[in-house]
Amino acid sequence: MAKKILVLLGHPDKETYSGQIADRYEITARAAGHEVTRVNIGELQFDPILHKGYKEIQQLEPDLIDLQEKIRATDHLVIVYPNWWCTMPAILKGLFDRFWLPGFAFNFDKQTKKLVQRLTGKTSRVIIVAGTHSPLQTWWKFGDYTNEIQYGILEFAGIKTKVSAFGPCDSVDNVCREDWLTDVEDLAKQGV
Repeated sequence: MAKKILVLLGHPDKETYSGQIADRYEITARAAGHEVTRVNIGELQFDPILHKGYKEIQQLEPDLIDLQEKIRATDHLVIVYPNWWCTMPAILKGLFDRFWLPGFAFNFDKQTKKLVQRLTGKTSRVIIVAGTHSPLQTWWKFGDYTNEIQYGILEFAGIKTKVSAFGPCDSVDNVCREDWLTDVEDLAKQGV
């Protein structure tokens, strides 16, 4: 069954292995009959800094409003980014800080004091690219570096999320990198 898929490249430079993964997912999913929209974070115009924290909500830039609409219209969200210091790039974290807001991603019901997840029914695949350590080595040394995006952001808003991690990209040959791209193709064909 065809899905509406949004591919978000969370690396500011699309000419990277993360960019290749996003390209391969996009091309393969489209060829499999899915409707695919692509967003490259490096091309968005927005201020990633919360200058007053959440004390004052900053006016959303047009690119952030557009991204919210694209996510509302999608069935499946794919986010690809490199693992930098056991987390996502600062610009991707800044994106979530700015646009993952009450009224869009969630609400708190003042009467029941419960969380209202506003993006239920959607799924997500997060693809993390590690440079110098394998995902297992990183997990073993530093703990689960996927909790923030999987549980603290996406599933907090009701999006069922699965994570794939590839690496260490800096120390493997092109055969290995191509094998990982084949794995990405398999995910894209299924729209998962």
